[in-house]
Amino acid sequence: MIDWQPVILSLKVAVVSLLFIFVLGIATALLMTRKQFPGKAVIESLITMPMVLPPVVTGFALLLLIGKNGPVGKLMTAWFDVQLMFTQTAAVLAAVVIAFPLMYQSAKAALQSIDNSLEDAARTLGASELRVILTVTLPLAVPGLVAGGVLAFSRALGEFGATIMIAGNIPGKTQTIPIAIYFAAESNDLTEAGYYVAVISIITFGAILWLNTWSKKHSWYPGTIRGGRPHRVNSDN
Repeated sequence: MIDWQPVILSLKVAVVSLLFIFVLGIATALLMTRKQFPGKAVIESLITMPMVLPPVVTGFALLLLIGKNGPVGKLMTAWFDVQLMFTQTAAVLAAVVIAFPLMYQSAKAALQSIDNSLEDAARTLGASELRVILTVTLPLAVPGLVAGGVLAFSRALGEFGATIMIAGNIPGKTQTIPIAIYFAAESNDLTEAGYYVAVISIITFGAILWLNTWSKKHSWYPGTIRGGRPHRVNSDN
């Protein structure tokens, strides 16, 4: 029988990391698309680097950062008597760092595609910058934000390299589906590995299928504003 603990843990890590990724991704994309400041190109390069670097390299950098002798690790131990290494928190951190660029790039592309005249119109009507963002900018960017969230969730669910570096393989505590697959295959238990492969494939396929179905049913046109909100047009009609 398959042990469902890695599945439950992977879903938990993916959902928790998505909450951080979604909020931070939108906030960062808003900052990078709306503001100009020195070093912007360098910061954006650092943000997107985990998307192109091997995950084990990112994991090694996190190891140096949050390890027992790392700056963050020392502070957490000294101030809160907490060790991040080989915990579920470390698994969430690895997922956030690896999947964040996907959310950021999707959010950035969605925000850049918005017609700025719609935001300007809201400002001329007396809307504050926060209200413009909440009632015009973000609603118009919904398709890109949803797509980024689904991709980030799927990437977090399948994260292996950085997770194994800082969270390890502790059954029932830090063993996610990809780690369970690796060690099952290493021990030549191909049946168990196959079960986990099937489970994670079904979950990710379902997430992407839902995204594609949702995208076809909902079309958002930046030029159609009704009552301060974007008008949704059903593409089936």
